[in-house]
Amino acid sequence: MADAEKLLKRAGLLLARLEQLLEPVATETDWNHIAFRWRRGRGLQPVAHPHLIALESLLCMEPQKQEIIRNTLQFVAGRSANNVLLWGSRGTGKSSLIKAILHAFSERGLRLVEVEKEDLIDLPDIVDHFYGRSERFILFCDDLSFEADDASYKSLKAVLDGSIAAPPENVLIYATSNRRHLLPEYMRDNLDTRVVQGEIHHSEGVEEKISLSERFGLWLSFYPFNQEEYLHIVDHWLAALGAHTTTDEATRTAALQWALKRGSRSGRVALQFARDWAGRG
Repeated sequence: MADAEKLLKRAGLLLARLEQLLEPVATETDWNHIAFRWRRGRGLQPVAHPHLIALESLLCMEPQKQEIIRNTLQFVAGRSANNVLLWGSRGTGKSSLIKAILHAFSERGLRLVEVEKEDLIDLPDIVDHFYGRSERFILFCDDLSFEADDASYKSLKAVLDGSIAAPPENVLIYATSNRRHLLPEYMRDNLDTRVVQGEIHHSEGVEEKISLSERFGLWLSFYPFNQEEYLHIVDHWLAALGAHTTTDEATRTAALQWALKRGSRSGRVALQFARDWAGRG
């Protein structure tokens, strides 16, 4: 009987240890960092080596830079500011601009918290960490989009505007997306649209899609670069990497062919070409 009790006790201790290993335990947040990731069950995890980008290295987006700098300046100064949706073509620097904003304003108390789309349901719990903090927090949602049957966007809507709980005044959401309304738009959504006394009344499906993006007070649009802008960005990165610029005809031709093969003249493609070309020596 005594042996059986010992076995049961040891089995209980073993199970307790297994539970500790299998279930993540939230740790106390180390606030001595400028960037964090939200991990479900673990809380805010500091990013030891954040990707910091200089604003000066982001070219051919001056209107977008000026608007997000103005909005962020208001925010870090404790004045009113808007949530921001950066939408448009892939590879045009939307995510890089947010990282550059962190680099520019971290010394003024700005902090960046990356939240994956699947963790948006945790947004009410995430923002609870920031009440009473002196820092200013931007929740960064990259490449944000939802499928038609994805209900997780409702958590985002609630935090943006619509929850019974007032959001902390030191928190904004900066999101990037290839979709202006974040949700897929179908022709059938417009079938129920009506015109009443000359006014267009959208269907409920269209209204639901628009209502999410409308909760972002500032929209910044990004469009594909033309050939001149693309080559300008290529030259910037080639010079930074110590390589010949497109004033050299062979380099110019190779840069244009690279973009043609990729089917895109984006900043991302320009950087990829510069790395490849400079690496060849």
